[in-house]
Amino acid sequence: MKGILISMAAASALLLATGVHADADLAKNSGCLNCHTVETKLVGPSLKEIAAKYAGQDNASDYLADKIKNGSNGVWGPVPMPPNAMVSDDNAKVLADFILSLN
Repeated sequence: MKGILISMAAASALLLATGVHADADLAKNSGCLNCHTVETKLVGPSLKEIAAKYAGQDNASDYLADKIKNGSNGVWGPVPMPPNAMVSDDNAKVLADFILSLN
């Protein structure tokens, strides 16, 4: 029984790690990492800065998903974030949740 529990815990950890890796890949494949990095400001703020700014806010995930899809202007300075029309609504939500998980 103990062996089964250990195996289940290991499998769960692998699935969680794979999900984070998959979300990072989605960020890369969606073009997010052309202007953002996880740790430091590039053209736009780091993903961790974004996560910290919106941590604990109601509807932060939906707000960020909207910004990912439709872009924004003036939130982080004078450089606008262009819309990402090629990102589906579902993927925008996954990306927003991924960003918020970095806090």
